[in-house]
Amino acid sequence: MGDTEPDDIAQFTWKGRASLPFAPATTLIDKEQHMIRSMTAYAAAERTTAFGTLGGEIRAVNHRFLELGVRLPEELRALEPAIRERVASRVSRGKVDLGMRLRTVAGGDALQLNTGLLDKLSVLAKDVDARFPGVRTQFSDLLQFPGVLQGLDADPEVLQAEAMRLLDGMLDDFVASREREGDNLARVILERVDAVADRAAEVRTLMPLIRIGQREKLQARLADLAQPADPGRLEQELVLWLQKLDVDEELDRLDSHVIEIRRVLGQKEPVGRRLDFLLQEFNREANTLGSKSVDKRTSQAAVELKVLIDQIREQVQNIE
Repeated sequence: MGDTEPDDIAQFTWKGRASLPFAPATTLIDKEQHMIRSMTAYAAAERTTAFGTLGGEIRAVNHRFLELGVRLPEELRALEPAIRERVASRVSRGKVDLGMRLRTVAGGDALQLNTGLLDKLSVLAKDVDARFPGVRTQFSDLLQFPGVLQGLDADPEVLQAEAMRLLDGMLDDFVASREREGDNLARVILERVDAVADRAAEVRTLMPLIRIGQREKLQARLADLAQPADPGRLEQELVLWLQKLDVDEELDRLDSHVIEIRRVLGQKEPVGRRLDFLLQEFNREANTLGSKSVDKRTSQAAVELKVLIDQIREQVQNIE
């Protein structure tokens, strides 16, 4: 492990996982239904209604908070507060753009036949034909009869109900898309978290050997001094120096953060902000480990930890 060059970090093969007190990422994913959601997604839908074709789309990209933009046709403007409330009940973060449109039949307002009146006129037409065989009633004449062909007035409540049904369908698809992408993000994050746990375990194994090596190095240097050092004083200074190099506390906190990030990834509510905070704690321990290092192997481990933490942070930025 100590011979690995920094340039090889991206291709580093992580080992020693079987000795860790943590389950690997693949085991967690197989046993748990992750509800992590990505902030990026897209969904679209259409409904054929009595008022025309009602369509809509919803798309989102990363954002620190929920920022919702709504575009509606004039017939649905009054529905905007309800739409905002419905979206906010299912989406907590992201820059979300939602648009709806209503397309009526070509040539103007939608039209419908008054079928009840048309049936009555048909009965009368048959009676007229029986009484006056020479008279023929044309279909175009029936359409000109008052009340047979009517303009379709959009009932606002009915149209709004149709729009909300369309919205619910889009939101179902939108959230499902976020969850599918979120599951992929969780897998990538857990792989990196496993690697962090591996590196912490390896550093913990190396530390006793590093302490022995530092003690021997210091004793060898003191042996070259012309004036012999007081053994008691030497031992006291050596203990103080080794205490400054001790990283057990940092490694314990790293182990604790690994457990916590796995627990958070198994939750069903939005966890993006919580994960972002945990990444700050991960980075703090990696920096301290690097600052206390007096050995090439632990210095390299600190660099690799920071690379992994940055890779995790890139993925966390996409999580709701």
